[in-house]
Amino acid sequence: MFQPCEICGADDWSVTYEGLIRAGGFGQQQAGGIVGRCGGCGVERLDEACSVDSAAYESEAYRAAMGQGLSVEEFFAHADPTQLQNLTALWPYSLRGKVVADIGCGAGSFLDHIAGIAGRIIAVEPTPLYHDSLSGRGYTVYPYAADAAKAEPASADAAVTFQVIEHVPDPVAFLKDIAALLKPGAPLLIATPNRADILMSLLPEEFPSFYYRRVHRWYFDATSLRRAVERAGFQVQEERFLHGFGMANMLAWLRDRKPAGHARLPGIDRAADAQWKAYLEASGQADTLYLLAKNSG
Repeated sequence: MFQPCEICGADDWSVTYEGLIRAGGFGQQQAGGIVGRCGGCGVERLDEACSVDSAAYESEAYRAAMGQGLSVEEFFAHADPTQLQNLTALWPYSLRGKVVADIGCGAGSFLDHIAGIAGRIIAVEPTPLYHDSLSGRGYTVYPYAADAAKAEPASADAAVTFQVIEHVPDPVAFLKDIAALLKPGAPLLIATPNRADILMSLLPEEFPSFYYRRVHRWYFDATSLRRAVERAGFQVQEERFLHGFGMANMLAWLRDRKPAGHARLPGIDRAADAQWKAYLEASGQADTLYLLAKNSG
C-alpha cells in the first residue's frame, strides 16, 4: 500500500484513517481514503491510489475543483485574505531589495504584496493559466523550482512556499530543488496545514473527512516537517503556528459539524478571537504550521 517513506526511508507504516476524504470544497467527498503514518519520521500520507496525479496541478480543472476559479481575479479573491498571515510569519525578515522566489505562487497574490519592495521576483507556478499575467507584472516565471534552479542556480536571496509541500510527490526532492535556487545561507519559509489542528482532537470522528483531502498527499506535524527540511540540507531556524479563523468557526464545527469560515457570531468580538488564536498558536494547535529554515548549501 505504501512504499518506503520519501522523507526518512522507513518502510514502517500504520493506517491512521480510513474513510471519506475531501474531493474539493466542503461537501465534495469520495470514499475509500486511506492515510498511513510513517513509523520513522511520523509524517502521514494519503495512499497514492487516492491521490491526484501530480500533472493535474498544471490543469485548469484542478483550480476549478478547488473553488479557486479560472481567472486571475478569482484567484486573488481566494488568496488575498491569507497574505497578512503569511507576511506575519515572515516578520521580522526584510525582503527589501532581495531576489525573492515564491514556489507554487498561483496567480501571484503574495508576490503582489511584496512588489516594489523586493528587488526582483521569481514566480514558480505549474499552472500555465497564470503565466501571462505573472510575466506581465514583471515577474520571472518558471513552471517548477527545478527549472528555475537550472536557469539561474543559487540566485535567490529568499524563497517562500505556502500550502504547496503537502501536494508534491516527494517533499525532500521538492525542497532540494528550492535549495539549488537559493544562495548559500538564504532563508526559506514554508507553510502547510498543521496536522495537530485542534479540530482533529475535538472532532475525531467528523473533522478528518474534511481535513484529509485528495489533493494533499502529505500531512505534517512540526516534527515530520523538520525531518523533511533537514533531510533536504536546510537548517531549521524557527517553527511557528498561526491560526486563520476566529472562534465562530470552531463553534460552528462543534454545533453544526461544518465550517463557518470567517463568519462572526454575536457576543464574540475581535478581542475574544485574538485570545483564542493566541492560545492555539502558543499550544501548537493552530491550523497552519510555518517553518523558517536556512539553506546550508
